[in-house]
Amino acid sequence: MNRYENRRVLVTGAGSGIGQATVLRMLSEGGAVVGADVSEAGLADTREKAAALGGTAGERFAAEVIDVGDEASVVDGVAAAVQALGGLDALVNAAGILRSSHTETTSLADFEQVLRINLLGTFLMIREAVPALLEGDGAAVVNFSSTSASFAHPYMAAYSASKGGIQSMTHALAAEYAGRGIRFNSVQPGSISSGMTDGSGKSGQSNGPGLPEDADFNLFVKLMPALGQGFAGPETVASVVAMLASADAAFVTGTEVRVDGGTHF
Repeated sequence: MNRYENRRVLVTGAGSGIGQATVLRMLSEGGAVVGADVSEAGLADTREKAAALGGTAGERFAAEVIDVGDEASVVDGVAAAVQALGGLDALVNAAGILRSSHTETTSLADFEQVLRINLLGTFLMIREAVPALLEGDGAAVVNFSSTSASFAHPYMAAYSASKGGIQSMTHALAAEYAGRGIRFNSVQPGSISSGMTDGSGKSGQSNGPGLPEDADFNLFVKLMPALGQGFAGPETVASVVAMLASADAAFVTGTEVRVDGGTHF
């Protein structure tokens, strides 16, 4: 299945986790992809895995170091990515961080950092990519919300606020650009094993949750998936992202798809 043949995609958070899995999925389907991340080491790992796919996959991948929380980095990085691709048909905003703490001990700087990278970073990427997307073919944007946007995830107030903001912003953007040919949707991952949830990610924008040492794990009883054994792999979400950013979702915009194994029925 080559849904991405002749399709040009920019994916953030591409150095690990779901972002990396999304890059590999789109390359495997024939796409030309620029993977962006703040971590050069993470992007090098993605490059190796892209080459390992065989065929021309490695040649269709390019890496761009972008700090989504820094306006200048986004402006320059998106411009470079669009130039490398010769245009842009889809944008996937997978970059993000997760910080966990008791709210009464959370500093303003820590709260703002989560909002800056997750919410403002998504906004900056979209703002800079829209001009190219308006010239693209079947243009689509897939943002990363979270099950935490709608369901209680203890010790994660900043993260939940950022993801709720992304979900609301996605709806607003879908309405704004519906008549101009760009679709906007979001995914809500939950119970997914990745660098963000297990702390093993190589990307500086995909760090582990670091739950408080005295966290009450009884509060997490309702956060276990109903399907399968434990958390699913990042490729589980990548397949949904690939659908939403492809022509298969040509009549889908302004919504979110929950990918959580039935954690939140």
